[in-house]
Amino acid sequence: QVQLVESGGGMVQAGGSLRLSCTASGRIGSINAMGWYRQAPGKQRELIAAITSGGRTNYADSVKGRFTISRDNAKNAMYLQMNSLKPEDTAIYSCNADVRLTGYLVSYNYWGQGTQVTVSS
Repeated sequence: QVQLVESGGGMVQAGGSLRLSCTASGRIGSINAMGWYRQAPGKQRELIAAITSGGRTNYADSVKGRFTISRDNAKNAMYLQMNSLKPEDTAIYSCNADVRLTGYLVSYNYWGQGTQVTVSS
């Protein structure tokens, strides 16, 4: 009923930048909180940045000052600008959204399929 699609991953050298996008489609009434997660090989998935529908943001210490999360409510889209990338940022990045479907009162949680980000030293 709702699909989240990420784009913008790839390979970059340390110190470089990438911009990830996440677009939601389907029976969307409204989108509440959205967030970016990442999972590195052999590690648990971690929340690195989150944003409310009103634009309040929160970041993990590991990315604070380097990554910026934003969203465009009109486009049902969320972005992650990643600057000063480090090899330890290498991971699969996934978007997550809390979505109220059209005609429903409750919200459901959805995940994108993930996009690979690789940072070489």
